[in-house]
Amino acid sequence: MATILTVDDSASMRQMVSFTLKGAGHTVTEAADGVQALAIAKRQSFDLVITDVNMPNMDGISLIRELRTLPAFRFTPLLMLTTESGADKKQQGKAAGATGWIVKPFNPDQLVKTVQKVLG
Repeated sequence: MATILTVDDSASMRQMVSFTLKGAGHTVTEAADGVQALAIAKRQSFDLVITDVNMPNMDGISLIRELRTLPAFRFTPLLMLTTESGADKKQQGKAAGATGWIVKPFNPDQLVKTVQKVLG
């Protein structure tokens, strides 16, 4: 199964995502914002990163932009999981290198299916 980094400033959201993905057999590491996630990503590679957009210190779009500059994350699937659903935000995410976009609240089955799809 995959190693997944999930990034969200909401502890309850991180717990829900982590619970869902661990239930599907994945290994999950959590980060509370983009700065913490980037520090973890520089020490460890992951098969997938799922990040919120709106977070303190470093938002998800900036995080994706930074991750894409790291050789280990050049081709890693990077998903946005956010309440933002506007076309302009999605375009910003895509331009930064996001692989896909999931709108909160998420359906656990849909999250697992999306993860399986992007992991191939």
